[in-house]
Amino acid sequence: MIPRSNLHTHTTFCDGKNTPEEIVQAAISLGMCSIGFSGHAELPFADCDSWCMSGERLSNYRKDIFSLKQKYASKIEIALGIEQDYFSPTRTEPYDYVIGSVHYVKPQGVPIAVDVNPEEFLNDIKTYYGGNALALAKDYFSLVSEVVSVTNCDIVGHFDLLTKFNEQYGYLDEDDSHYQSLALEALDAVLVSDPLIEMNTGAMARGRRSIPYPPRFLCQRIAEKKGRMIITSDAHMASKLLYGFEDAIEYARSCGLRSLYVYQNGGFQEFSIV
Repeated sequence: MIPRSNLHTHTTFCDGKNTPEEIVQAAISLGMCSIGFSGHAELPFADCDSWCMSGERLSNYRKDIFSLKQKYASKIEIALGIEQDYFSPTRTEPYDYVIGSVHYVKPQGVPIAVDVNPEEFLNDIKTYYGGNALALAKDYFSLVSEVVSVTNCDIVGHFDLLTKFNEQYGYLDEDDSHYQSLALEALDAVLVSDPLIEMNTGAMARGRRSIPYPPRFLCQRIAEKKGRMIITSDAHMASKLLYGFEDAIEYARSCGLRSLYVYQNGGFQEFSIV
């Protein structure tokens, strides 16, 4: 059995619903071997102050996690991480791990969030891309292809986040060869650096997707290229810490993956799933 852990976790320091200590207590009650915190790093956009961390908030986040590490050391392993966006300023503080993500594209220099509000997102596709979501996908995946080098991340977060609302709104044909080519090209570029790739159940927990990020054709490419994957729930509340993990393990198997990684003893450990 794979030890249970989650490294993509948000708290009241950014856009989560629970305090870090509430998350730790929930993780202990679930028998998890480790819990990692990945608050959102600062972003230079006007709408990000409410859900990103900078200045005193970031400092207090770090202090709180360090304190919890000591307080609960005998009960659970706690890791201090951060979710660093492609457009986040360069980090100066050390972290146990970094999740690198793309939440925005910038057509004509205007930041567009791909995962916040579906109605606004669809309107932005019309306004800035003439309704051509494939053109947006080209911009998005060009950023994803560079996310490891730009953020120096250990884990690539929600690889195809731009599809968060697609099952409900159908703005992209994910079976289209042109779309898949863009996604596969970005994935191949990312895999050169051998980061961990998230199998992220967060959109499932929110009722937005029926499968994790990324979809089957990308997971199969990861398996073919012997890439490394880690299951995360992108939890914004304690009740979702292990959401969909059992289904995700089976999904990984069905895509041809033979192992998954778990944070344990201060590093990423490989566990067979076959």
